[in-house]
Amino acid sequence: MKEFVITEAKVETAVIVGLITPYQQERKTKEYLDELEFLAETAGARVVKRFTQKVNGPSSITYIGSGKLQEIRDYIKAEEDEEREVGMVIFDDELTAKQIRNIENELKVKILDRTSLILDIFAMRAQTATAKTQVELAQYKYMLPRLTRLWTHLERQRGGSVGLRGPGETQLEMDQRIIRNRMALLKQRLKEIDTQKTTQRKNRGRLIRVALVGYTNVGKSTLMNLLAKSEVFAENKLFATLDTTVRKVIIDNLPFLLSDTVGFIRKLPTDLVDSFKSTLDEVREADLLVHVVDISHPDFEEQIRVVESTLADLDSSNKPSMIVFNKIDAYTWTPKEEDDLTPRTRENISLEELMSTWMAKMGSDCFFISAKDRTNMDEFKRLLYKKVRELHVQKYPYNDFLYQDYSDIQ
Repeated sequence: MKEFVITEAKVETAVIVGLITPYQQERKTKEYLDELEFLAETAGARVVKRFTQKVNGPSSITYIGSGKLQEIRDYIKAEEDEEREVGMVIFDDELTAKQIRNIENELKVKILDRTSLILDIFAMRAQTATAKTQVELAQYKYMLPRLTRLWTHLERQRGGSVGLRGPGETQLEMDQRIIRNRMALLKQRLKEIDTQKTTQRKNRGRLIRVALVGYTNVGKSTLMNLLAKSEVFAENKLFATLDTTVRKVIIDNLPFLLSDTVGFIRKLPTDLVDSFKSTLDEVREADLLVHVVDISHPDFEEQIRVVESTLADLDSSNKPSMIVFNKIDAYTWTPKEEDDLTPRTRENISLEELMSTWMAKMGSDCFFISAKDRTNMDEFKRLLYKKVRELHVQKYPYNDFLYQDYSDIQ
């Protein structure tokens, strides 16, 4: 496990690599690399260089072409000569064991991909026993098919005939068996956790459940703190929150349960979604989804699509929902010149025009706030009160709003 961990004690330098393909244009690749750099910074690394290559698709041998690989190798060597060591190369897509082994043989530095980087951040952020168990299972799922690269220093690592079976195969099979046994134990543990959480949810009484969902780093935890008057950890980094936090909120004498869930991200590893099933069950069982969006992000519409796709994977796309556009205080735009005939982009649209477009599209199912500055928060609370009350009347038509003590809910 240590192999993929970037410690916070020492800032390592890294270069990042992405592909421009017929299916991923240059603008999209730049956005992905922006996010990959933010991921690297969150993990504790400093990105000093980017490399991109235009290809029809990734190479099954080294992901990038031999010429680009040589260019990266020359850059790493030049940095070493200047006593600026590059500690790792991070690729924007998930690499196979074969690709990692071949790239390592060429570059002679640590090789990570987007998945291993996200797993590293999750391992660093996990605080509770539940989150640590979920992350460990996802790490083992990632490592199992890549174990062979750990034994390349042994000859005949996978000999197949009599007299050719070396010690590498024996050690490899032992490691695989140990990991599979450990994974089985972790899965059993998560089943027990899932049963406990299901019992906890059943014991929460007849209260409407509202879940905050959204892309990572859009301000869900800050919004949670304002609504619940709590102190959920929040900072300007990806995946600041891993553990689902549930709090009782009261607006105008109407109580309901509010949960803050782990943020989604593009290319989110499937193993993480599977491992975090018990956490994401808060989304599945919610009566209302509040989709929080960072409107100041230049690619917020793509982030909306990623979240909607993830919700569809969780069979939660048909739930009652609303979109809350957060960070209107950070929104920036540049008016187009009168003689500029190029197509308009997000950067050329004013906040007022963008708000008008979305309100015409979604009506009362969208709202615009700044959780940081508390702009429009009173109006948002009134809207949330209205929606929760309607859902309560629909779900519990003969039930008064019950006050119960949920101060121990975590």
